Amino acid sequence: MADIFLCSDHHFGHENSFAKFKRADGSPLRPYSSVEEMNEDMIAKHNAVVKPNDKVYFLGDVVINKKYLHLVHRMNGLKRLVRGNHDIFDDQLYRDVGFDAIYGSRVLSGLILTHIPIHSESIGRFGANIHGHLHANEVMLNRIPDPRYLCVCVEHTDFGPISLEDAKALIQKRQDACGYKPPKDPWGNGSNPG
Repeated sequence: MADIFLCSDHHFGHENSFAKFKRADGSPLRPYSSVEEMNEDMIAKHNAVVKPNDKVYFLGDVVINKKYLHLVHRMNGLKRLVRGNHDIFDDQLYRDVGFDAIYGSRVLSGLILTHIPIHSESIGRFGANIHGHLHANEVMLNRIPDPRYLCVCVEHTDFGPISLEDAKALIQKRQDACGYKPPKDPWGNGSNPG
């Protein structure tokens, strides 16, 4: 049976993502010393867990410069793109590298998949919002990660994808820890499984 995976904000070829951008503690955002090292590590980690028939939702910002878009073709899986603020190129360029569907957002198993986190007043009808965009940061509520959101930027997932089942378990653990009760049937029994 095919699995479903999630990932976001690869920024293939983006040197600033390791050379200039910093975490809150001042350390580099990413642990790489070259664009090639970063690109190859993320592709290898992706292909180590994603099989050719698995579905993979890329939650935006695959590349900054379209000259690196060809790298996506080397990644396993049936690829779907939820556009991010840097996914500005013509749809056909994304299809040419293997994306078989392109969305603005996607509801999947009672969860909403987006690039930028949705507004907190809009999240009530979903079990949670799985998103990207924030890199090493998270949506916070009372100084802890808001249990209604899960950031799957590569900085949160050791630079590889996370399975939908692992994402659901992490959301459930966070929600249980703070006593949050999502809407009835948040995992969407009967909703689109992928």
